[in-house]
Amino acid sequence: MIPRGARMLLLALLASGLAVAGENRPARVALPEITIEKSGQCVAPAGEMRRNHMKMLLHERDRTVHEGIRGTQHSLKGCIDCHASSRTNSVLGKDGFCSSCHAYAAVSIDCFECHSPLRQLRAAGGPR
Repeated sequence: MIPRGARMLLLALLASGLAVAGENRPARVALPEITIEKSGQCVAPAGEMRRNHMKMLLHERDRTVHEGIRGTQHSLKGCIDCHASSRTNSVLGKDGFCSSCHAYAAVSIDCFECHSPLRQLRAAGGPR
């Protein structure tokens, strides 16, 4: 026989679990709005890209930097070509494809510290 205190705790947990499962509340934080302006098929399904895009980019980076293989399937340039806004020609900014999700997930984007026109202009001796 289960002690009375344990039964009460079990009933309370079960009741709270059912109450939460039955609620259909909106998210506390607004989900990012993602706009893909170019039609066509991505290199992988959306769910896989959400979970693994960084692994794909890092793998492609390693192949390029360490092995000299310049593939295009998971290249940063390929991603930008498809996902950049036609208005700003960028994936960054308040409503940018990358920025919107990364802000939602509280993840910083460091790709563009090197891969940006401004960085390349500075490297070539241009304005700072």
